[in-house]
Amino acid sequence: MVDPSSGRQAVVTGGVGLEYQMVGPGDAPCDLVFLHEGLGSISLWRDFPARVADRLARRGVVYSRRGHGHSSPSVGPRPARYLHREALEVLPRVIEALVDESPVLIGHSDGASMAIIAAGAGIDVAAIVLIAPHVFVEPEAVAGIDAVVGRYRQGDLSDRLARHHRDVDSLFWAWANIWRSPEFADWSIEEYLPSINCPTLIIQAEDDEYATVAQLDRIEAGMTIEPERLWLSAGGHSPHLTATDAVTDAIVDFVERSSASDDGSLP
Repeated sequence: MVDPSSGRQAVVTGGVGLEYQMVGPGDAPCDLVFLHEGLGSISLWRDFPARVADRLARRGVVYSRRGHGHSSPSVGPRPARYLHREALEVLPRVIEALVDESPVLIGHSDGASMAIIAAGAGIDVAAIVLIAPHVFVEPEAVAGIDAVVGRYRQGDLSDRLARHHRDVDSLFWAWANIWRSPEFADWSIEEYLPSINCPTLIIQAEDDEYATVAQLDRIEAGMTIEPERLWLSAGGHSPHLTATDAVTDAIVDFVERSSASDDGSLP
């Protein structure tokens, strides 16, 4: 159940209840959608979505995917194409229910991959911001998840994540198991890159524990339009939380310029 005192609400899409929260000025159009990471939720974004929305004087929607936060629980293990399902089936319903016009998708990690799939599949979006995206599975990602599994088994991480999810064990093992499974080793969404025709900003830190610069290089090589890149010397896998000012400034500048362009391309 969504706690009304949290300021969050629930929307039902395809029979599944998703908790969501609006950020930004109440009288502004809603055209920002924030897509969280693999273990994320509304609360794990902290105040970052509100910062971005307030700076842009726009409203945004932040929601927890099924099995995350206090949304409906997941059923069974995740299939290898779980991000495709989220991007192509669930996200369009969220946009239809809560968004006023073609949105800017701001995705982190798994959420960034969702933004790539959505934009590449032709879903109507104005621009995409990709924070620590992945378009294929690197050994660094699997090694990073192995390390997180060790921390989870020791209890510290489990206790901290339990503050943000109502069924943390189901969520954690669904995420860890699919990423470390043999059927996921060849996972790739590079096929969607050539079809992306909206302004794109990619943000990654050099010390990202789950990915290397190869992710950004593959994205740039696969796209037919040139994306912008913000490369940070430090920030880990969540630079929006560890280098908040720099990331916020970059996103605000990017969105303002892309919105001001008549043809949708950046000057």
